[in-house]
Formats: sequence, structure tokens, C-alpha cells
Amino acid sequence: MRYFIQFSYDGSNFHGSQTQPNGVTVQEVMEQAFATILRTPVSLTFAGRTDAGVHAECMVAHFDTVKPIPVNFASRLNNLLPAAIAIASIRRVQDDAHARFDATARTYHYRISTRKDPFTHLYRTRVKDGLDFEAMNKAAQRLLGKQDFASFCRVHTDVKTTLCDVKEAYWVQENEHEATFVITADRFLRNMVRAVVGTLFEVGYGKMTEEQLANIIAAHDRKCAGHSAPAEGLFLVNIQYLNTIYHEE
Repeated sequence: MRYFIQFSYDGSNFHGSQTQPNGVTVQEVMEQAFATILRTPVSLTFAGRTDAGVHAECMVAHFDTVKPIPVNFASRLNNLLPAAIAIASIRRVQDDAHARFDATARTYHYRISTRKDPFTHLYRTRVKDGLDFEAMNKAAQRLLGKQDFASFCRVHTDVKTTLCDVKEAYWVQENEHEATFVITADRFLRNMVRAVVGTLFEVGYGKMTEEQLANIIAAHDRKCAGHSAPAEGLFLVNIQYLNTIYHEE
């Protein structure tokens, strides 16, 4: 039997979401909790990868079991997991459902602040005053549609294609000091959102024009785009699936 688990995490003290040899990851901690409760090793397949310091308000993973999970499984997991990881729900899905490949869209938010705040510095990137949000929003429209985003992809990554279909990309000013960049696409490349945000910062500070951003997209060369924005401001906030993947109870 296959299940989808939806959860959230504060990525500040994790070395990314997926297991790797050089640091504690979200997957490693969760799989240990699963094994403790179910008394058998469990492998989680995440819907995507987040880097060290990146957060998720909504991450999804699938896992398989021979027997149905206990009724109170989500509650027991939450009691065992650290405060930085929270289980929201667990649903049975079709046996061939895949957390990564069946996702139809994903949404990220990148949150910034021009004010120094010791209580939000792990969740908003501090930037200098003077960003031109109108210019950044005009430039962001160049990202829309199905295009090759190689210029915003970490080099030497093992991907078959760098084509992504961006559905929306825009900035929202929340108040005098804080703003959020919203971007939704069918898929994202490694480091893509942070590279896009870093490049839009250059537009916002008058160092790059909207037309130059279009040329960067067309170049298909990471060296042409701006520096990647820091990790702490980035949140995965939603993953969408068709209802047909869920198992009828």
C-alpha cells in the first residue's frame, strides 16, 4: 500500500531535505521516526529537493507499507519528531502514485524585509531599501510560459530537460518593509527560484533592464544570470495533484 504524507519543516538547522552524507537532513530524521513506530525500515520519496536553510510549509512524500498504518500514526509521528518538523496529513493513494512525478504544479514564496528583525531573520532575507517593485514585476512577466531555464539552474545537475512552464511570477508588497515573491510552475530546477530572485534584485536596484532579463533567459547560461538569493527567505508553500491519485476509501 502506498501513502502520501504532507508535512512542513523549518529548514534552518537541516542540511537540506533529502538524505546526504555530510549533514542531518529532514528525510533522515523522518525515516528514523517511521522506523521506530512501524518497526521496519521505510523509504520516503520526496516531491522535490530543498537546499540547506530552505523551508517548506507544504512538502509531500510517498512511502509504501505491507500493512495499513495505525489510525493514530500521524499523531505518534508528531510526538516523536523534533519541533522543526510537523505532519499535517497522511492519505492512501493509488499504488502507482508518485509524489514527485505526479505533481502538476508547485508554488514557492521568497520573503524579504528591509528591516533588521532578530525574530524573523531565519525566515526573511534582509535587503537594502530602494527596490523598484514595479520594474521587478514587469521583468517577472518575462518568466511566464514554457521556456528553457538553464540560465537559472545549478550547473552539473542530473536533469533530462531544463524546460519549465511558469504559471505565475510576481511580487507582493505586504507593508513598508516586507514583500514576497510568488512563483508557480509545473516543475523547478535546482536553485532556480533563488537564481531568479537574485536576478530580479538586479532589476529592482536598476542594474539590469527587463530586456536584459529576457536575453539572460535566451542565453541558457547560468553565468549570465545574477547571484542566487540567500536560502532563508525561500519557502515551498504548495504542491498540487489530481484528485484521481487518491485511493477511494
